[in-house]
Amino acid sequence: MIPITVVDVADAEPYVLEVLRSGVIAQGPMVKRFEDAFAEVAGVEHAVGVNSGTTALVASIEVLDLQPGDEVITSPFTFVATLNAILEAGASVRFADIRDDDFAIDPDAVAAALSPRTKVLMPVHLYGQMADMTRLMPLAAEHGLAVVEDSAQAVGATLDGKPAGSYGLGCFSLYATKNITTAEGGVITTNDAALADRLRVLRNQGMRARYQYEMAGHNYRLTDLHAAVGIPQLEKLPRITEARQRNAEALSKGLAGLPGLELPAVLPGRTHVWHQYTVRITEDAPISREEFSAKLTEKGVGNGIYYPKVVFDYDCYRDNPKITAALEDVPVATRVAREVLSLPVHPKLTDSDVDTIVETIREVLGA
Repeated sequence: MIPITVVDVADAEPYVLEVLRSGVIAQGPMVKRFEDAFAEVAGVEHAVGVNSGTTALVASIEVLDLQPGDEVITSPFTFVATLNAILEAGASVRFADIRDDDFAIDPDAVAAALSPRTKVLMPVHLYGQMADMTRLMPLAAEHGLAVVEDSAQAVGATLDGKPAGSYGLGCFSLYATKNITTAEGGVITTNDAALADRLRVLRNQGMRARYQYEMAGHNYRLTDLHAAVGIPQLEKLPRITEARQRNAEALSKGLAGLPGLELPAVLPGRTHVWHQYTVRITEDAPISREEFSAKLTEKGVGNGIYYPKVVFDYDCYRDNPKITAALEDVPVATRVAREVLSLPVHPKLTDSDVDTIVETIREVLGA
């Protein structure tokens, strides 16, 4: 089986041993070292390590001091953590439809979804390519909205040279399958020193110093052990990204022209870091998306459906009073969710693996 993803943290051993020998295994100097390196990658002044990408989102919303009824506009086509974080932070959520070229929130749909209660815009940079921040940021400024970027899948991605996570509060996941990992963990990036300071206090039970409480906080701390795993990942991020881009280019070249198979596009001005290589199985395909997935698995090519439904289309969310959503209001996201399928694009693929993926797909689609 060619897996959809591979986790490789072997080069973290010296850093982990350094932490173990130091006796400081909770949040300490290794976290600070990791934060400084991450801030440089994201092109910002501050990076705050936390224990997951989800808590990065929750904390970012909490420090904005929203009031009951205040709304966050976000994408309906995303991992559930985006929605859960908004609800956990006590905000209401309104969805704006996506574009089908970048799978990200549509600025026109955002404009249509604005209400007097809208306080935060949360674009999701999906699969490794950024949302259209060139249009979204002026819209946010015009309406006085804070911007929280769900950059969980976009570390290292840029738009016109400006990195993901450098527009407002950037929230990154360091989960095991992400382009860089600490096993579990997250990072919040910002150029706002006051917000960075509040985030550091919030993640540490609201303490400025031991037993000096300034707010009701949480234990959102990242450990030095996790940071030790992440530091060498950051150091080799350019090589990781180059390998993913090379594999994506080879896949696109080999799969071009197949009926019913729509390939992902890299839009002008954007760099794609290919967290996922996501195709669409359209109505012109000879088989359904589910049949296509099953046949690939049978023939040894790993794949995944990210995501099979829009995020609110589940029983546990349908009657939630904090969710303003209707399937007919997000037709692009609804259609895309029926069509997407992701293929292996990770750095551990060999040229032979890529050839096998291409040949298998062409065989399955009868090309």
